[in-house]
Amino acid sequence: MIARIVRSSLLALTLFGAAVQAQASDLPTFKLEMQDGKLIPPRIEVPAGQRIKIEVHNIGKSAAEFESVELRKEKVLAPGAQSFVVIAPLRPGEYKFFDDFHLNMPQGVIVAK
Repeated sequence: MIARIVRSSLLALTLFGAAVQAQASDLPTFKLEMQDGKLIPPRIEVPAGQRIKIEVHNIGKSAAEFESVELRKEKVLAPGAQSFVVIAPLRPGEYKFFDDFHLNMPQGVIVAK
């Protein structure tokens, strides 16, 4: 009985995870590379008023952390790792982001239009 409940719970979690992943893949997607403090591109223009996904790839030799205080998002990436963040619909404006492991480097900006 317990094994069946555990299997059912695992199946439900798997299906939920697949649904979330499918929803994220349907979003407008923007790419960001991080290379030892350098943000490529440093400016990302996105549509205002809709959810977006930013794919983050650390192409550097040291760890990186995508962080935006304004957007309340952060993602730590090992060298060579890649991941993504989903951002709720934004009002028109500019939202700063940075590599929290390389604070001496210039910040980036997401511009919602």
